[in-house]
Amino acid sequence: MSRSRTAVLAALALVAGASGTALAVVPGDPGIAAIPCSVDYKVQNDWGTGFTTAVTVTNNSAAKSSWSVKWAYAGTQKVTNAWNAKVTQSGTAVTANNETYNGTLATGGSVSFGFQGTYTGTNAIPTAFTLDGVTCNVDSGTGTPTDPGTPTGPGTPSTKVDNPYVGAKVYVNPEWSAKAAAETGGSRISSQPTGVWLDRIAAISGVNGGMGLRAHLDAALAQKGSGEEVVQLVVYDLPGRDCAALASNGELGPTEIDKYKTQFIDPIATILADSKYAGLRIVTTIEIDSLPNLVTNTGSRPTATAACDTMKANGNYVKGVGYALDKLGAIPNVYNYIDAGHHGWLGWDDNFAPSAQLFYQAATAEGATVDDVHGFITNTANYSALKENNFTINDSVAGKSVRESKWVDWNRYVDEQSYAQAFRNQLVTAGFRSNIGMLIDTSRNGWGGTARPTGPGATTSVDTYVDGGRYDRRIHIGNWCNQSGAGLGERPQAAPAAGIDAYVWMKPPGESDGSSSAIPNDEGKGFDQMCDPTYTGNPRNGNSLSGALANAPLSGHWFSAQFQQLMRNAYPPL
Repeated sequence: MSRSRTAVLAALALVAGASGTALAVVPGDPGIAAIPCSVDYKVQNDWGTGFTTAVTVTNNSAAKSSWSVKWAYAGTQKVTNAWNAKVTQSGTAVTANNETYNGTLATGGSVSFGFQGTYTGTNAIPTAFTLDGVTCNVDSGTGTPTDPGTPTGPGTPSTKVDNPYVGAKVYVNPEWSAKAAAETGGSRISSQPTGVWLDRIAAISGVNGGMGLRAHLDAALAQKGSGEEVVQLVVYDLPGRDCAALASNGELGPTEIDKYKTQFIDPIATILADSKYAGLRIVTTIEIDSLPNLVTNTGSRPTATAACDTMKANGNYVKGVGYALDKLGAIPNVYNYIDAGHHGWLGWDDNFAPSAQLFYQAATAEGATVDDVHGFITNTANYSALKENNFTINDSVAGKSVRESKWVDWNRYVDEQSYAQAFRNQLVTAGFRSNIGMLIDTSRNGWGGTARPTGPGATTSVDTYVDGGRYDRRIHIGNWCNQSGAGLGERPQAAPAAGIDAYVWMKPPGESDGSSSAIPNDEGKGFDQMCDPTYTGNPRNGNSLSGALANAPLSGHWFSAQFQQLMRNAYPPL
């Protein structure tokens, strides 16, 4: 139970008893309507040197277009970051002013905000609050939190753990599950957990009658029961999103960073901070395909695009990721994982260390710190093989290293797991905590079926050796859209290898990467030629055929033919 005090008007609420004990009017009292304001201040989590607090303000006087709540601490408490309010502190005095989007406070209406703070000694709850200068009274409750490590129900807070997937079920999205089960043979995988994609502002409340964020979290609570439950969210709506691709362009223009903050991240943070969901372990995958583009697709590189140059120059990818990490990382049961591309993107020497340095820059921007980062995810919505067992980066054939093969092309990594483990070490070197964990998206990297090699290729040349033995059957490792021949990969599982928190299906199998031809839409999604099976390529895929499936719908829309292929080519087989 959280420690809490509810504030109401002193003259009406307090009655002095013979012993001098203060008695408070409580909600439901006949006199409550006469109270001009109430403030419910709840310490949600307290770990001895720091705490998080949720504050709900109820206005029973005239409607307001802006508001300001003030209180003072009796001890050393310092507010370090906040969400849904602009919180400032001078000495012990704290002021919380509304954000631009939540200033309206109707008569009888309430507004909530939260913050994180530090302290030494004791963390006494404030004894007096004001709303726009009017005193709000405080009750006499002095409850203390229960042990957060012993959940007693769906909403009971739990202690943050090193690996959120260990000992927990993972949320099965009922909308995806229903689509999968409706496919012939789909019931074999329809109970697998997949990511919930928040890829536009409207997705927060639900699109076209579908489930919004709260509905998913409520469903997760129902699935959770008395155990632990992980919910996987993809936070994906940066301004100028996916600057090197068109199929997944977003709704926000390159300069709309403020809209991203106030209309996308802040509302998500408000919902995730609701104490109702405190017992869930919420994993957030932060902005796939964003930061890696600033390393590989800018400047004088042959893969550069004008859009990526713009995003690097204006800094809004870095600012947006930092802001998301700060706001979401302040919520005790949220686990932030930053997208880290895949081995066929960042595995080269000139990309590897610079990417880790850029990620550190983003993780320390806009108020964020490395403590807001629980780990990183690789291969999100991609196809890179988990493990290539038929060759290693150290092999040589006909006097040439595997690195000299056309497929590997001087990369230092041949598969996703070796890359994820090595990149984790590089991230620690760059300044991240030594206990960060990695996730690998295995939703579409199985590469089974009849085309899967059963052993190494011929040793005639280094290319025949690699091409004959590689599981990843793409034409080029830079191909990313609805790949022909792909299959489901390893099923989701916790702690499968050193440094790996989990194999996950963050990309729901059966959801398209992009349309094969231009389709008018109101989702901000353009037509990318890499999704056209007849496209002969660009420098990012070695000017090769795209390898994409035909007749694909818009990104995120259900693609039955792809789903059937993924099941047919699953490895391990279904």
